[in-house]
Amino acid sequence: MGGAWDLTALVNAADARASQAQRHLWLVRTLEWLRHASSVPGAASTDRQTPLPVVRLRLLLNLLDKQPELNARVMAMLQASWRDIDGAALFADFGFGARNALGSELMLRLRQKLLPGTPDTTDLAALFGLLFEPDDCPWIEAIDADTRERLARLMAPADGSWRGVLLDAVTILVSAVNAAGYSPALRQRMDRALLANEPFRQLPHVADALRSAVQDGRHEDMRRESTLLRALLDACRSAAASVTGHLEEFGVSVDIVYELDQLQGRTLRIEQLVDCVLSPEPAAEVHRMVLDLLRVQGEQQGVRKLMTRHYSLLARQVAERSAASGEHYITRDSAEYAAMLKSAAGGGLVIAGTTFAKFAVAALGMTVFWSGFWAGANYAASFVIIMLLHWTVATKQPAMTAPAIAASLPAVDGDFTDAGIEVFVDRVAMLIRSQSAAIVGNLLVCAPLVLALQYLARWLHGEPLVGVETAEHVLHSLTLLGPTALYAAFTGVLLFASSLVAGWAENWFVFNRLDSAIAWNPRIVARLGAARAQRWAAWWRANVSGLAANISLGFLLGLVPALAAIFGLPIEVRHVTLSSGQLSAALGAIGWPLFSQPAFWWCVAGIAVTGVLNLVVSFGLAMRVAMRSRGIRLRERGRIRKALTSRLRRQPMSFVWPPKEG
Repeated sequence: MGGAWDLTALVNAADARASQAQRHLWLVRTLEWLRHASSVPGAASTDRQTPLPVVRLRLLLNLLDKQPELNARVMAMLQASWRDIDGAALFADFGFGARNALGSELMLRLRQKLLPGTPDTTDLAALFGLLFEPDDCPWIEAIDADTRERLARLMAPADGSWRGVLLDAVTILVSAVNAAGYSPALRQRMDRALLANEPFRQLPHVADALRSAVQDGRHEDMRRESTLLRALLDACRSAAASVTGHLEEFGVSVDIVYELDQLQGRTLRIEQLVDCVLSPEPAAEVHRMVLDLLRVQGEQQGVRKLMTRHYSLLARQVAERSAASGEHYITRDSAEYAAMLKSAAGGGLVIAGTTFAKFAVAALGMTVFWSGFWAGANYAASFVIIMLLHWTVATKQPAMTAPAIAASLPAVDGDFTDAGIEVFVDRVAMLIRSQSAAIVGNLLVCAPLVLALQYLARWLHGEPLVGVETAEHVLHSLTLLGPTALYAAFTGVLLFASSLVAGWAENWFVFNRLDSAIAWNPRIVARLGAARAQRWAAWWRANVSGLAANISLGFLLGLVPALAAIFGLPIEVRHVTLSSGQLSAALGAIGWPLFSQPAFWWCVAGIAVTGVLNLVVSFGLAMRVAMRSRGIRLRERGRIRKALTSRLRRQPMSFVWPPKEG
């Protein structure tokens, strides 16, 4: 756009009688000319350290100084724009959501990213996005004081109303902060001691007093009221910051986190505006504010930054909830290792029944969706039974235990201590040997039991429960020569996803205080009785995470492949215990000669790889989330990897068998 306009033509195009859209379009073209004009007379003789847009800006100002008629034309057009536009909107609204909800902000950013803007607007905040780009920050920051003053004389409203515009913005922002402070979501979670002096109630009155002092020119009152206003803003920020501690204890809401950010951002913007109003050099303060607005514009352009910032606290909370659930899956000594073997044996007992139920669902010949749904219901019911009996399913634990292990590493800004990393390595070794025990316990019971039931059915009825045709299909699907490794890794993703669902469900349960509602709601107490209501509340609080994890995992394993098949995607799941049960069923159908066939041993290898990938993928993803939620830097991963390698070289058996002393 800038190449079509030289400086003389650009200045001559300024017209105070033009429409609002044309006047604003002139401003847009002027900024484009500053950035992208192909040649500027005299630019070559300037200091090379001065950005070229600043050089062009000086040339524009020099031209207007030399030609009063052109200067008057440009000033008249700018004054016409000031009369028609809402200037307070830029300082009060830009960078803040109209509603304190993350969803509305997300939709706004998507609209801004996908839909074009128009210069035909009375909203200076909307026009600002057309005039400036985030990449303008370096050259705008380089504008010197003399150029700022000249630019201010050219652009400032002739009637001196710019202070009134800034004070209007202060009034709007103070009203928003006051409303946020009295919103139930924040007010009920703030520290009562920090609200003792009622800073949110005092804020509008002090802002009004400051406005009156500025308008009347009472300098002593201006200093006093501005000092009081800053103190109240500090008190409001402190009260808002206390909400974070409440969220960490009683559950996180991303909308509340977003509302907190909005409140704290508005208090800082109010202080910036007060600095502009009271400063003896307002041009310098406005310059700093424009730079801040450009930084805000850069942050607003990305949806990823918004989601990362506001889900970081929720990720931490989900990780901590999972850590509480996963701690008991880690074995520390021989007694706990033996207990894990016994618990996993019980899980293998249930999974043997799950294996035959899976074959039965497939034999019914239902449509893809309903076959997947009932397969998922079968898995979910089995996992819930195992949970209620306090037994274990192999590879389901890593995604739950990763946050507990990450808690061994300090969430600090400095480097990790060697002792802290050693504790982390200890807990990783505990997890790996716990998984070894879980897998061995599952397989030692599930595989022989399925095989025994196959031969029992053949002895009683003349044929096994699972026939030869199905057995051939199992051998074809579980072999390592096929996509088994890919499916096993994908199953690890589903295992990780179920841990996220578990953490989210528990956070939601705690945030909405459902345990308290079950214990004390009059209708529930009247129906259950006081003692039973208390027991139910405690039971749900202790088991909501496990129920969510097991039910979600079951339906993910069953429904995701079915939904993928509907869309023509060849995705299946491979779980080490379920796969071992299926291979045992195939062995029972075909018989002992299967041992001599390479296909069987390729399936055994596939099951071994499945166990490793189930474990590594789910644990790796969960550990990544847990570390990021705790602020652990990427550069520390090398030290952690080195420590793990050193332990594996020095004490390899510590990853397989617990030490003699706990």
